[in-house]
Amino acid sequence: MSRRGDHFVVRPGGPLHGTARAGGAKNSALKLMAACLLAEGRHRLAGVPRIVDVEIMAQVLGAIGVRVERLPDAADGGPGDLVIDTPATLVPEAPYELVEKMRASVVVLGPLLTRAGRASVSLPGGDDFGSRPIDIHLHGLSMLGASFETVHGNIEGRVPGWPGGRLVGQRVVFEYPSHTATDNVLMAAALAKGTTVIENAAREPEVSDLAAFLVRMGASIRGAGTSHIEVDGVDELHPAPDAHRVVPDRVVAATLLAAVGLAGGDVVIEDARADHMDMLLRKLEEIGITVAQAPEGLRASAAGRLHSVDVATLPYPGVATDYKPFIVTMLSVADGVGIVTENLFSGRFRYVDELRRMGADIRTEGHHAVVRGVARLSGAPVRAPDLRAGASLVLAGLAADGETVVSAARHVDRGYEDLATTLRALGADVERA
Repeated sequence: MSRRGDHFVVRPGGPLHGTARAGGAKNSALKLMAACLLAEGRHRLAGVPRIVDVEIMAQVLGAIGVRVERLPDAADGGPGDLVIDTPATLVPEAPYELVEKMRASVVVLGPLLTRAGRASVSLPGGDDFGSRPIDIHLHGLSMLGASFETVHGNIEGRVPGWPGGRLVGQRVVFEYPSHTATDNVLMAAALAKGTTVIENAAREPEVSDLAAFLVRMGASIRGAGTSHIEVDGVDELHPAPDAHRVVPDRVVAATLLAAVGLAGGDVVIEDARADHMDMLLRKLEEIGITVAQAPEGLRASAAGRLHSVDVATLPYPGVATDYKPFIVTMLSVADGVGIVTENLFSGRFRYVDELRRMGADIRTEGHHAVVRGVARLSGAPVRAPDLRAGASLVLAGLAADGETVVSAARHVDRGYEDLATTLRALGADVERA
């Protein structure tokens, strides 16, 4: 990735027009990369975005002994395939200096345990918006027979009796439908002995994408995409016979939809899927954004002032917590008062102070934000506290008078290939200084 300045400069402009691409989903690509640990040989993933989190996961896999190579860009300018060569013997350790950069690194835990019999993974880092303990991961893997202890900040996991012993399929009931915990147990169960049943499993499209990849590798999985998943463990997996294409990124698509809402215009988002965003699209229609499925993706248009609505975040298929910063930003310039309730992560209103610096009228009370729309925001220097909040502050500049400078832009690079260039191609006045 090219070196760029660590802030965005945004100025108000006219309505947006043109075509943009959602691209491959970050939250799927990272798990697919981890799944390659399950089988010796050469794996190939198509549509993996060129983002910092993918680079970090590639470094994590490299530390484990896996070789990751990015092929040249596709003819349409999209990212080249990732080729992942997994050796017969793994180094089952994910070092602190990499894992602390990205919370999703914890998904190597399940594959390492079931393939190598042990795993040493540092306690994960990533975006700072409240406590997200990994106890749910450890509980699920413990139900399959793994034992854990914490030593010097590392999670040390072992499979009893290894190399003769294996994880053993069991009924795993999650107290909360965690996406990454479902992924971890799903991958571990693929090589476990017997049948694993995951109850209250996450239902996200990215979980279904992982399951589809595992099935192509030889796994036996039923029910992915529902709250009840069954996995019949097999003795061995193999690389999929050809490249597996990552599902489209619904959060990038939501970012572009919000940009249309804030700046107005008419934009086509290539490869975005309405069936992955049902509840969000329903809310966007209420807010005043018209969205329709087109042959090439989603077409979105907006004109005039947006309307306030009430929104609550919920596990999929509800409105995802990743969408919330974009919704709050749109409501900050909408007509009326909207109440946004965060049901998943307690600290995820930390960007509100930055929007207030831009003139937004927002009051937070515990898990709720009361947003009273103003006619226009006012450009100001603000700081991105995390990935999605950073992107939402860039979008806020589209609806602000004067110049908005968003610092700590490196957070945004974790999930967007080049947000400034994407928005500029649609007619926005955004640059990476």
